[in-house]
Amino acid sequence: MSTPILVPTLGESVTEATVAKWIKKTGDNVNEDEPLVELETDKVSVEVTSPTSGVLSEISIKEGETVGVGTKLGEIGEAGSVSAAPVKKEENKVKEIKKEEISDISKKEELILEKEAPQKEAAKVVPINLEKKSVDPSPAAKRVIVENNLDVSSIQGTGKRGQILKSDLIGLMGVNPGLDKKFQDKGPEERVKMSRLRATIAKRLKEAQNTAAMLTTFNEVDMSMIMQIRKDNKEEFEKIYGVKLGFMSFFVKACVNALQTFPAVNAEIQGEEIVYKNYYNIGVAVGTDKGLVVPVVRSADQMSFADIEKEIINLGGKARDGQLSIEELQGGTFTITNGGIYGSMLSTPILNPPQSGVLGMHNIVQRPIVINGKIEIRPMMYLALSYDHRIIDGKEAVSFLVRVKEILEDPRRLFLNL
Repeated sequence: MSTPILVPTLGESVTEATVAKWIKKTGDNVNEDEPLVELETDKVSVEVTSPTSGVLSEISIKEGETVGVGTKLGEIGEAGSVSAAPVKKEENKVKEIKKEEISDISKKEELILEKEAPQKEAAKVVPINLEKKSVDPSPAAKRVIVENNLDVSSIQGTGKRGQILKSDLIGLMGVNPGLDKKFQDKGPEERVKMSRLRATIAKRLKEAQNTAAMLTTFNEVDMSMIMQIRKDNKEEFEKIYGVKLGFMSFFVKACVNALQTFPAVNAEIQGEEIVYKNYYNIGVAVGTDKGLVVPVVRSADQMSFADIEKEIINLGGKARDGQLSIEELQGGTFTITNGGIYGSMLSTPILNPPQSGVLGMHNIVQRPIVINGKIEIRPMMYLALSYDHRIIDGKEAVSFLVRVKEILEDPRRLFLNL
């Protein structure tokens, strides 16, 4: 008796996916809930697990094919229902060497070793050492480890409780683990089909340019006070909350305050109506080896600094490891993107439809600034707000960014409701 493997519900508004990779092959023994195949939607990668224990008896859909919700991907049969194909004796049989053909014994030994060498070489692998790890690697990392025969005993994972993530393996491999080996060591050009995620990113960004009347306004912020607050309180903050006090919680808090003051920046256009949103779900852009994704910090207005920092770390880790759910990518009302971590001095961020605003952070640079008639060296950051001019007037956009600047330069405003 066999059990079908079906494409699960992929999330709101997602009806199809591409079979990216079969993790198991026909004839493999599998346990219930063990990952079998990876599907790629236009938003995230989804692992389909085994509905029962047994043997993968059939693969119905090949890699690269598109499937809909409920499509049969394959079947799980009872243990022992699939037997390996018999190996012909002739394939492994070393030709008999007659004594009269080789008179020299040493030459005979060399010939035998030469014939056995490929078999021995094929069996040689680097041992995968996971015994010292108290937490199993993430599923994506585990696949990279198995596929590349990596020894990770000396790797310190950056995930929760030291879990090894896919991003932790880049240095160990010396190459990008997201790049298939078949595409390494190629010539001056290579043609690779876009992933569904990359194609969707391209489509949505182009739609944003074609649909929205997009403009960008700029300002700069003195980061001195935030940096001093972090310096004075970082040890106690981490001791109490178990997470470091970063910059992003200040920016999220500042943006929520400004969105409450200028609600058009938190709104969107639907047909001929403007939908004003009285909730504040802040998207935080994260760069991954598959492309840019924007997981959402929900109800950010109701969260503490520590809660925001924890959620950003959690979502960022999931994003880089390909473990985000559809729900964690939906429902954002405003987006923050930080090009400064890559060294960007200034940029014009593009809208994340259907949102009407996106704030771009940049790198912090020591610059000479005039303070009370005197030149001082201060840590400065350029800010950029891209907005949809169809719904947000220039005055509102500039005032929004000034509000963000004022709060970041004096975070005490947050606690005094100023």
